Amino acid sequence: MKNKYKEFEYHGGPFDRGGADAFYGRPKNPHKYPNGSYNGDPVPLTDQKELEAYHAGYDTEDDRKDYR
Repeated sequence: MKNKYKEFEYHGGPFDRGGADAFYGRPKNPHKYPNGSYNGDPVPLTDQKELEAYHAGYDTEDDRKDYR
């Protein structure tokens, strides 16, 4: 199945950050890093398509960090 949020998968993008938040067990906090993850400050998401991409990344991430 093609990811319809492909344009938001870049490192620091909404889809990427949603997946990272889920993987590390963090609560949902829709944001992006326009210049790549942790390069600059996170930018809260307001654009509907970016919000959808963040939630899709969060909701479809099926792997979790094992802290043991």
